[in-house]
Amino acid sequence: MYRNLDAELKRKDITRGELARKMKLTPSTMSLKLNGKSEISLKEAMQIKSIIGVDIPIEELFRETVSGSAV
Repeated sequence: MYRNLDAELKRKDITRGELARKMKLTPSTMSLKLNGKSEISLKEAMQIKSIIGVDIPIEELFRETVSGSAV
């Protein structure tokens, strides 16, 4: 769902499970959020950006993709 976020997680060698743990969420809750089935709050987006340590605008990091194209 968030291709740029997935790419940065991979680049930083951070799994979704590790991200969930650092955010004090269950892996299933994190999965729902990253797959677009549950909303990510601005606070959570900022926390994710901080955890992975990237200098990419939140709008770019969380740009949604549908069937391989950006929305």
